[in-house]
Amino acid sequence: MADEETKPSLGDKFEHSIPATPEEEKKLVRKLDRAILPITCLLYLLAYLDRSNLGNARLQGLPQEVLGGDPKGLLYEWVFSAFYFSYILCQVPATVFSKLFPPSYWIATMALGWGICSTLQASAFNLAGLIVCRVGLGVFEAGFGPAIPLYFSLFYTKHELGLRLGYWFGFAAIAGAFGGLVAFGVQQIKFGPNSESDWKILFLIEGIPALLLGAITWFALPNRPESTRLFTEREREIVLERGARGTKADVGAVINKKHVLAALTDWRIFTCGMIYFGVNCALASISAFLPTIIKTFGYTNALAQLLTVPPYVVGAIVLCATAYTTDRLQSRGLAVAGACFAGTIGYLLVVLVPHNMHVRYFAVFLITSGTYTAIGVIIAWFAHNLGSETKKAAGIPLFMAIGQCGSVLGANIYPSTDGPRYLRGFTITCALQAWATVCAIILYISYKRDNRRRDEFYGKPDPDAMVDTSELADKVCFISLYIHLVY
Repeated sequence: MADEETKPSLGDKFEHSIPATPEEEKKLVRKLDRAILPITCLLYLLAYLDRSNLGNARLQGLPQEVLGGDPKGLLYEWVFSAFYFSYILCQVPATVFSKLFPPSYWIATMALGWGICSTLQASAFNLAGLIVCRVGLGVFEAGFGPAIPLYFSLFYTKHELGLRLGYWFGFAAIAGAFGGLVAFGVQQIKFGPNSESDWKILFLIEGIPALLLGAITWFALPNRPESTRLFTEREREIVLERGARGTKADVGAVINKKHVLAALTDWRIFTCGMIYFGVNCALASISAFLPTIIKTFGYTNALAQLLTVPPYVVGAIVLCATAYTTDRLQSRGLAVAGACFAGTIGYLLVVLVPHNMHVRYFAVFLITSGTYTAIGVIIAWFAHNLGSETKKAAGIPLFMAIGQCGSVLGANIYPSTDGPRYLRGFTITCALQAWATVCAIILYISYKRDNRRRDEFYGKPDPDAMVDTSELADKVCFISLYIHLVY
């Protein structure tokens, strides 16, 4: 592991190249989108299917066959939480370590790993077997999810990143909708009197594709801009010049230990972690219990699976629209706060209107739209506000790891004994969404204040000017650093 100061930036040789024309950039971005987005978005869809299909399997007989009936729902909660224990512990080291490997090999290996673990869930016959599979699933997905914002930031500018991450994370919502459709289909198809249980077929149907796509990723996904064979030499010059706009720090298979420490001591990353904690508590409860919750509205198991689809679809649309808008405005804090507030209102409606099923179902749309939008925009917010690759590699998984602790909480506050109203789970999640709203406003004010102070000291900046952040990353120091932050 080397400090980045010992190696020159790989972009130095292109600093004085001919600037790209708008037409060249547009053509290049389209080429990047075609090469990167289909694979990474499909991978996330499969990853999210594999982590959340336990909620669908719950209504297909898994507790009765594997967990001894689980009348209180506590064993199911532990199985669901097992994923997050390993996911939380592995995120930071896995993402930092990923900088030392070609992205295509790293991401493909993670996909193959979680695909194996997900598929093996179909063979589980007791609590221990399910937990082992879920722990393995968490280990491999920890090396994938937080690495994608870092990977995208190698190719896209801050004016393009939000929408691309919105597309990517939007596939988590699409996975929720798709998972409901697959679960509904499995329950409707009769495979014969001696066929396997529906939940086993579900795990196989949703686990095997990750293995196939992982193998494709190994060969098809572009590696780092300076080494991938995707580009011509002119395109490589343009990509490296775009990557140096605004910041220029560590590049390549190196780790700056000072920037790792800077991430571990940055109060903003921990504040972002508190926002992420609140919205991930909601996300985990949606993933684990949405079919169960909708069933309490008076629907059958199969129809409850089907009715999970529209809220996820609307959530994906709202996320992509918000991501596009925040890219244009280069302001994300108020969008995050607004999304968290929408989720807060949704949970309030579920708690305060217990007998009107139409209002409660509308509240589910607010919850899914607010939760998915907040998470997607937060990821984009910090992917370009951390001033070096190493600080991103440490800081992004750090706030994600803090946030995933909320997932553990969200998976354990809806015991079956609290049904059908689940007041404890709804009120806790509502309070956390409200607190996330406050934290987002605090961060927005903080970033806006720093930018105002920099403007007063230096005047309005050139947003594309190259700033050397190899020493201080994004830390405020008026003498040596002038980088505008996305507020």
